[in-house]
Amino acid sequence: MLLDFRPIVFVTGVLLSMIAIAMLVPTMVDLIVGNKDWQVFLLSSGFTMFTAGLMILTTRQESKSLNIRQAFVMTTMVWIILPAFSALPFLAADALNLSYTDAFFEAMSGLTTTGSTVVSGLESAPPGILMWRSILQWMGGVGIVVMAISILPMLQIGGMQLFRMEFSDRIEKALPRAAQIGTWIFAIYIGLSTICAYLFWLAGMTAFDAINHAMTTVATGGFSTHDASFGYFQSAKIEAISTIFMILGSLPFLLYLQLLRKDWKPFFEDTQVRWFFGILGTAIGLMTGYLMVQQGYSFLESLRHTSFNVVSIMTGTGFASTDYSLWGAFAMPLFFLIMFIGGCAGSTTCGIKIFRFQVLFETARTQMRSLLQPNGVFISYYNGKPIPEQVSTSVMAFFFMFAAIFALLAMALGLLGMDFITATSAAGTALANVGPGLGEMIGPSGNFSQLPDSAKWLLSLGMLLGRLEIFTVLILFTSHFWKD
Repeated sequence: MLLDFRPIVFVTGVLLSMIAIAMLVPTMVDLIVGNKDWQVFLLSSGFTMFTAGLMILTTRQESKSLNIRQAFVMTTMVWIILPAFSALPFLAADALNLSYTDAFFEAMSGLTTTGSTVVSGLESAPPGILMWRSILQWMGGVGIVVMAISILPMLQIGGMQLFRMEFSDRIEKALPRAAQIGTWIFAIYIGLSTICAYLFWLAGMTAFDAINHAMTTVATGGFSTHDASFGYFQSAKIEAISTIFMILGSLPFLLYLQLLRKDWKPFFEDTQVRWFFGILGTAIGLMTGYLMVQQGYSFLESLRHTSFNVVSIMTGTGFASTDYSLWGAFAMPLFFLIMFIGGCAGSTTCGIKIFRFQVLFETARTQMRSLLQPNGVFISYYNGKPIPEQVSTSVMAFFFMFAAIFALLAMALGLLGMDFITATSAAGTALANVGPGLGEMIGPSGNFSQLPDSAKWLLSLGMLLGRLEIFTVLILFTSHFWKD
């Protein structure tokens, strides 16, 4: 039986209509300030809504759940179609003068919450464009959480089924319907964003900056309204607020549901959360000591800059309070390493995710114990429960494919003329959805505008692969997937 694309196109049309509605927000922003780009957003919204309407009306049918093959196709299709239409305002805005390649790169970077940008002169950019960049990351952030909770566990991608097993008993008994869980997650997401914006405003940001940075902070996205990112504000208080909310965005959102139900125990007992804070604290401690000893920073100054930038890079947010590429030889390897780690599963963060490192560690430890006692029976555990063999296999396969694609992407960028640091960090930052890379060109003080178009398309593919956990996309290129 051939694959039925009607439900796939229908769902994509519904999500595309949400993008069209979201475009009306920057339309109003530009209209209020008297910027002519409001027409660009209105026309883009109209065209997007027209296309979405056609997709919905021509494929509407009786309610029917997606099978696993349709879910794979739909997930990838959505994350290609939405950036394609989200790029229209960037393309049509006179002030930006972007090609479609640049516009698509910016939109893909936004929706995948990567944070890499080709736009410079942000201070002089139209407010509607700045708002649109932030909205894309905010929508992408909540979309990633919902996808990690409902879709990827079903597809058994990279060990994500373990995450579903962890929470199914505790959450689904209280909120048995997926729609209820999604509604609560969205409410928590809005609540965190609102509180973050209010605190930014109290700390000295303008209302416009506070709203934009709150959206991109909670989404761990990294887009800013200023070229200097958080370095523009020169405020320890603002950096501290951002650090806290980047961390909150990096924790499993289902744990917040349990907190609301006054169940605090899982939050403190979850080994994924403990590992996250352990790795984060170690990286901050090492970098703080290094800056004090080698760079002559005071303790408070070192702790301030280290905490913000280490949290930003590890969570894949990509904000910068200073040019950390000038911190010396130790800083670059450390930042390059932690950019791959990411946060917890079921959060807005990117990267490999903490739970996969836990599964890999437990599997390796069990293997070493088996070498010492060949006749013994040893079982790997995660959060006190045995790790199913298929989860261990899936996680190890994910690590292999992540490393292989990173190497291939870096080599391809090298063939396009990039130096080693630029090519490897660009590949890493795209696949891990971090944002800025390393080096003068794409580091925290630069952007991706100088790269050739072919490199931007490759990096857009890298962002897509990284955000959809690699296998979701790659499986579509296998002949077995399309067989009846």
